[in-house]
Amino acid sequence: MIELMEDLPDHVLGFKVSGLVTADEYESVVIPAVEAFFLVQPKAHFMYCFSPEFEGFEAGAVWDDVRLGLRHISGWEKVAVVADQDWLRGAVKLFRLGIPGDLRVYTTQEMPQAKAWVES
Repeated sequence: MIELMEDLPDHVLGFKVSGLVTADEYESVVIPAVEAFFLVQPKAHFMYCFSPEFEGFEAGAVWDDVRLGLRHISGWEKVAVVADQDWLRGAVKLFRLGIPGDLRVYTTQEMPQAKAWVES
């Protein structure tokens, strides 16, 4: 499941992620929110918060994420990822090389610091 975070300033877009994220969820929640965001903001401060119950993304959701990221490749100014799963933190750090903006990984205990950084 993926849902939009409501408590962020206008220049920050964030999502809470748990369970298994399907391609349908990604296409109905993430893509419309990101596309609407980039209509009014040239650069994104982006936040992904993964719950301990996060299981992963369906292949279709991963493909959608890659295409969306590439479509707005120059727009990702700051990306904060909050997760406690070692496998997820490692994967995000690997993908850091493909993101031109500043990407930082935080634990759930560091959520206040992650939010402060991505909002700055």
